[in-house]
Amino acid sequence: MFETIKRGISKVHEDIKVIYDNDPAAKNIFEVILCYPGLHALIAYRLAHRLYKWHIPLIPRMISYLTRIITGIEIHPAAKIGRRFFIDHGEGVVIGETTIIGDDVLIYQQVTLGGTGKDTGKRHPSIGNHVVIGAGAKVLGDIIIADHVRIGAGSVVIEDVPSHSTVVGIPGRIVQRATVDEDGNLMHNHIPDPIKTEIENLKQEIEQLKKS
Repeated sequence: MFETIKRGISKVHEDIKVIYDNDPAAKNIFEVILCYPGLHALIAYRLAHRLYKWHIPLIPRMISYLTRIITGIEIHPAAKIGRRFFIDHGEGVVIGETTIIGDDVLIYQQVTLGGTGKDTGKRHPSIGNHVVIGAGAKVLGDIIIADHVRIGAGSVVIEDVPSHSTVVGIPGRIVQRATVDEDGNLMHNHIPDPIKTEIENLKQEIEQLKKS
C-alpha cells in the first residue's frame, strides 16, 4: 500500500511539472493545483483506474462521471494512460474505455479518442509516446498512432499513422511539409491544407498540358 501511494505521489509530481514545461501561463504551483482542470481530471482518473483494477464495481464510473461534471473532461476508468500526460484547457475531452495512451502525450480541448460503433473488445485508439493532438481533433476506432506524431486541430483520424508524421484534414492525411519547430512543437498556424495542395498541383499539371 505504501509503495502504491508513493508511486501515485510521484506521478502527480510529474503531472504538475509537465504543466510548467508546456504552458507558459502556469505561474506558480498553487495556480496549477487549483486552476487546471486537466490535472484534476487526471488525478481523479488515476484513483478511478486503481479502483477499477481492483474490480471495485460502480465507484470508478461514478468518479469518472463526477469528474466530467466538474471539469468537462471524461476519461473512462478502464483507459490506460502513461506518464507525463497533459490535457491543455481540457473542456470537451473524451477518452474511451479501451484507449491506450503512452508517455509524454499532449492533447488540447475538444479532443475525442473514441470508437466507431458498437463493437466489443478493443475499439478505441492506441496513442504512442510524444504525441500531440490539436484542439477538436477526433481519433476514432482501434487504430495505432505511433510515436512522435502530430495531429492538427480539427482533424479526423480513422487510420493508422506511422511515427514522425503530421496529420491534418478530414479525413486525416499525412502531410510532408515541416509543421514543427526546432523543439518539436506543433505549429498549428503553419499546417498546410492537403486538399488545397492537391488542387494546386492539378492546376499546375493542367497549365503544363495546355502549354505542351
